[in-house]
Amino acid sequence: MSEPFAGFPVAALDFYDDLEVDNTKAFWEKHKQVYAESVRGPMTALCAALEPEFGAAKVFRPYRDVRFAKDKTPYKTHQGAFVRVGEATGWYVEVSPRGVRTGGGFYDASGPRLAAYREAVAHDRFGPELEGILGVLESSGFEVGGDRLRTTPRGYDADHPRIELLRHRSLTVGHPLGFEPVIHTPELLDLVRADWQALRPLVEWVAEHVRD
Repeated sequence: MSEPFAGFPVAALDFYDDLEVDNTKAFWEKHKQVYAESVRGPMTALCAALEPEFGAAKVFRPYRDVRFAKDKTPYKTHQGAFVRVGEATGWYVEVSPRGVRTGGGFYDASGPRLAAYREAVAHDRFGPELEGILGVLESSGFEVGGDRLRTTPRGYDADHPRIELLRHRSLTVGHPLGFEPVIHTPELLDLVRADWQALRPLVEWVAEHVRD
């Protein structure tokens, strides 16, 4: 059983600040106990506390896959966790040198799933539903992101009323909590829970419409 969530200690942010400067096995081996106690332990506890409402989260491994990457640095400079509700779809939380960030949506869609997303965006009812969801989130301080085409997707008119949404190849909405003092306290749990609750309409919209 994990310890109750008490926030991310300052040592977690310091660890990633230093790792960005010295991303080597020597540094990692010297500080892996700091990672275990100040980063992975709190993240595991946070996810355990959220699991009854949102489902089990995957706490990602700290090692980068460098097989096909130009950047061969071995370790990720952030710790993320993801609750999957569909293919590449769900809720996310992360701690990094930039503090804490929450998010949700879908981070990848290709082929049939991307076509299904665009069909839903173009739909007279489902498209405005998504616009409304995103509008509420943006007015609450969330930031809409994701990979987008610079051009018009094939089969759609450039003057489509939702052309900017149609350009998305992924759609993620994030809320940076940054370095607010609350990230070091147990109250962070309530903020992450509230953000994920606010993101539920988006996650459910994607889970319903972005399918093979």
